[in-house]
Amino acid sequence: MQHASLKNLFFSIPVVTGLIFVGGPAMSLEQPSYTVVHEAGDIEYRQYDPYLVAETVIEPGAGYQAAGNEGFRRLFRYITGSNQARAKISMTAPVAQAPVSEKIAMTSSVAQTRSADAWRVAFMLPTQYTLDTAPQPTDSRVQLVQKPGRLMAVLRYSGRWTRANYTRKQNALSQAIEAADVGTSGDFESALYDPPYMLPFMRRNEVMVEVDQLPAAALEQELVAAY
Repeated sequence: MQHASLKNLFFSIPVVTGLIFVGGPAMSLEQPSYTVVHEAGDIEYRQYDPYLVAETVIEPGAGYQAAGNEGFRRLFRYITGSNQARAKISMTAPVAQAPVSEKIAMTSSVAQTRSADAWRVAFMLPTQYTLDTAPQPTDSRVQLVQKPGRLMAVLRYSGRWTRANYTRKQNALSQAIEAADVGTSGDFESALYDPPYMLPFMRRNEVMVEVDQLPAAALEQELVAAY
């Protein structure tokens, strides 16, 4: 069983437009903690611990890449001082992005419903923070949200950050889950770990979704191991 600790992830920090990064590749960033509880081919089933995120919703009108860019800029401003404490918050990884699938309370009291062009972009906050202690954003479009512990099915892949690549891998993960007769909760999410100067074939990208149980094969293995 593999455990991913909150350390030793090589990443760097975007600052201008798109995912433009500064800093060296030896920069070690905190990431969500999880345990791999089952592997089925290229699919990992991971149990994630709870963690806190700063997230923002990009309203309809932007595509996958444009939404990711705009979301990153908002969140990067937050962690570099656009908060009530004017605090600098350490960067974490990955950058998470998912389509909006439910009504979301907006600061203008308008509800945002699902759209192919509406996306939620999120950064995990360092584990030193809680909802009570994390600096409050000055941008009303940035919200702090506590993510519960979740069982996630994850497919890791390399390559460019395009909607086509994301959709292809999402379909592959969806088909694998369906074949394993595993139910899902919520939307598929993308996770990006590397700076754009990283060669595409060396990048760590992931598509993931919350699931309600492990595949039957994993449960059978647990029963065999118990006897």
